[in-house]
Amino acid sequence: MLIQLVLIIVGLVKLRLLYLLVVIRQNSKRDVTSITAKRKGPIKTMIVMGSGGHTAEMLQIAQQLDLTKYSPRQYVIAAADKTSVVKVIDVEVRREPDMAKQNYEIVTITRSRHVQQNYFSSIFTTLTAILNSIPVVLRKRPDLILTNGPGTCVPICLVAFLAKLFFVNNNCKIVFVESFCRVKSLSLSGKILLWITDLFVVQWPGLARNGAGRKVEYFGRLSK
Repeated sequence: MLIQLVLIIVGLVKLRLLYLLVVIRQNSKRDVTSITAKRKGPIKTMIVMGSGGHTAEMLQIAQQLDLTKYSPRQYVIAAADKTSVVKVIDVEVRREPDMAKQNYEIVTITRSRHVQQNYFSSIFTTLTAILNSIPVVLRKRPDLILTNGPGTCVPICLVAFLAKLFFVNNNCKIVFVESFCRVKSLSLSGKILLWITDLFVVQWPGLARNGAGRKVEYFGRLSK
């Protein structure tokens, strides 16, 4: 009896996974657009920052967001990345000088992969980052996750997808914007998350053909 119950649960999980990976993929762009079109209240937005160029690009994109609509904003930054913390605060303060009206938060998680770290050891750091990401994602239950491909985004997006898979945060949409520097090929993060994001955006037309069967959107350059 117990074995049969386990098999039924596994079967249901597989069906749910198939639905998310295949059926939702057909209407991914429309699904993400419907967040702003149908939702009357503010959209809880989680923005995953990287470092260096990733942070600069993401901040340029984030500055285009309507502060009243995409609120509260939660910035996820890799531990020890103090530079990104300073830049985020600077952007938020410049856009909304009144401290009483500011509605954002900065959280840090373990970096999933360090620069020049070998892939084998990165398995263990990524697992640690996933564990760090679980309370971050489940506590805020964002409506929208916005990222442009730093390694930090992988555990966050994986946890968000699993939460969707098990109906914990079913309405969360994941938007991946491939970095502008990726001209000919997708980043490693992009290749990993290609199939679980609700909208995958590239900034070069050639990359739109690298979706490996998945629809990839080309919107032109999003950051300047």
